Amino acid sequence: MNKILELREKRAKLWDKTKAFLDEKKNEKGLLSSEDTATYEQMEQEVLAFGKEIDRLERQSLMDLELSKATNTAIVNQPHKEKDDTAKTGFASNAYKESMLTALKSNFRRVDNVLQEGIDTDGGYLVPTEYDNRLIQGLEEENIMRKLSTIIKTGAERKINIAATTPAAAWIDEGGQLTFGNAKFDQINLDAHKLHVAVKVTEELLYDNVFNLENYILDKFARALANAEEDAFLNGDGTGKPTGIFHPTDGGEVGVTAAGLKAITADEVLDLIYSLKRPYRKNAVFITNDATLALLRKLKDANGAYIWQPSYQAGEPDTLLGYKVYTSAYVPTVGAGNPVIAFGDFSYYNIGDRGSRSFAELKELFAGNGMVGFVAKERVDGRLILPEAVKILKMKAA
Repeated sequence: MNKILELREKRAKLWDKTKAFLDEKKNEKGLLSSEDTATYEQMEQEVLAFGKEIDRLERQSLMDLELSKATNTAIVNQPHKEKDDTAKTGFASNAYKESMLTALKSNFRRVDNVLQEGIDTDGGYLVPTEYDNRLIQGLEEENIMRKLSTIIKTGAERKINIAATTPAAAWIDEGGQLTFGNAKFDQINLDAHKLHVAVKVTEELLYDNVFNLENYILDKFARALANAEEDAFLNGDGTGKPTGIFHPTDGGEVGVTAAGLKAITADEVLDLIYSLKRPYRKNAVFITNDATLALLRKLKDANGAYIWQPSYQAGEPDTLLGYKVYTSAYVPTVGAGNPVIAFGDFSYYNIGDRGSRSFAELKELFAGNGMVGFVAKERVDGRLILPEAVKILKMKAA
């Protein structure tokens, strides 16, 4: 943690130095020479590099904390008395977890009867409860949308009721006749789209007791699923995948259209903030691309102060005009007609997780080259249930 704090202080000092360089080297037209532009961009890249290293160390710290948790519980039962495992049954039990690990290491040649409790309808075996929880933690560390959205566990299609109209108050005279309005409601359905990821491992690694198979598979599956999910939660078209925030009709509402094709002004960012209704601004954050954030970092308000401010506290994101900023590689970059910034309360984006994730062995597929394949599957959907809760800054069309 001291290393992270040290890097944050270095980044803040370098950013102050970068801003001072930009102010000092501008000519009477407010422009930089080619040489000074190259120097500024190099300094800015170093600031970005510090930010990425800080993010990496924070994720590493969270992973170290998770892996350092005790895996054994204290022995409280009497000697020579069998351990009571009645608190956990089915694929939540320790027996199921141990049998799953044994099956994985033996290329599913050693399958205990207890695994039959967890066979899913598509073949394969349901992930033990402990595995499933840890996989979800991995997704949360990698996927910004799971940090900001509302997660719903579903066993079937979930219908979400939305008030389409709200009643209006009216003044009436003493003894006057009451007027009634019709309350209308709409529904949004959260379905379940199938997402899968497959990995191959060599038989040598699989059978090597020193190799931590459990952590390897969970880490690879978590990262791959998180990347695919985040892309869909932002850009999905709703066909075979979730509907994303930037969907032109079922995503957030366009709050501001930039006047330029490749440039964004501080006033346009300010207009984006106030295009969002006041109740949603209380919990609102920005989501944008790193390349777009690099442009926003150069912008100043009417008083000459930079609208972007770095975070000095570990685990806290940077801020833009006082609101937290999250970046994703899947947000479209600056270009004609592209949506490049989303601002709003993303808790109104609902993610529906259908059931548990499952493992399956890819039988015989890689038998000829000494490899063993495994596949993880999940069923998930996502939808912004109130479009007015998120506003989009879109670039001018060509």
